[in-house]
Amino acid sequence: MEGVEETTSYGTPAFKLNGQMIARLRPELGALVVHMRIEDRDALIAEAPETYFVIDHYREYPYILVKLARVDPDAMRDLLGGACKLAASVKRKPAKRSRK
Repeated sequence: MEGVEETTSYGTPAFKLNGQMIARLRPELGALVVHMRIEDRDALIAEAPETYFVIDHYREYPYILVKLARVDPDAMRDLLGGACKLAASVKRKPAKRSRK
């Protein structure tokens, strides 16, 4: 998607759109963190807990963890597309201007 930038988050590979993180690798968990509405996240976890989960660090934030060894490639494509749409819908905060 246009505007997606490769970056890092806490020293791991990540992707952002409009300054919003859409995904970040958590290699120690064998997972990808993906931006998603909490309601949708909870439904996915209930449906497929062997693939989707959340840890305390993300419980209050709109992210889901996806086990890379278990996720279907088509499902991952849909998750990342949804994360891009969600990030695109968030207004980017204007850059702070320095005072002179």
